[in-house]
Amino acid sequence: MIIVDRPETLVVGFAVRTTNAAEADPARAQLPGLWARAGAPGAFAHVPGRVDENLYAVLTDYESDHNGAYTQIVGVAVRTAARLPEGMVAVRVPGVPALLFEARGPMPGALTEAWQQVWKHAESGLTPARAFTTDLEIHHPGGVDLFVATLPSFGDPTGPIPPVQATPA
Repeated sequence: MIIVDRPETLVVGFAVRTTNAAEADPARAQLPGLWARAGAPGAFAHVPGRVDENLYAVLTDYESDHNGAYTQIVGVAVRTAARLPEGMVAVRVPGVPALLFEARGPMPGALTEAWQQVWKHAESGLTPARAFTTDLEIHHPGGVDLFVATLPSFGDPTGPIPPVQATPA
């Protein structure tokens, strides 16, 4: 895991609202169906302006933390979302500092392990803290790059606090 500046990305795809608890129950899980729809041959053939051939998963609109509801969009990166195919949504993934986790090896196991590292990081209170705003998975032939948005860090938390100068009103 390293800290990187995640570039802004525009993604067009299919969306569901779910929770990690629902996804742990096969009777309530929505992500397998979402991924089956996104992975179907020609699913994104009518999306203009694709940036590359990778699949993107955007996790956003967090209710709280990893225990609350969130929206996942699975789709493709595009240059513009002027015309959306029916049943698809567009989401702008802002460029922000992010923790980068690289999932390599057999999927989905390697990706599950990467997410478990993210949850462990968040629960342990390590810095930088997870922002729970918008996270991004980029699925490519070599594996998955997982970008987890972080809260701003204001210098070394263990160092001395600089004095604050009051300005006259």
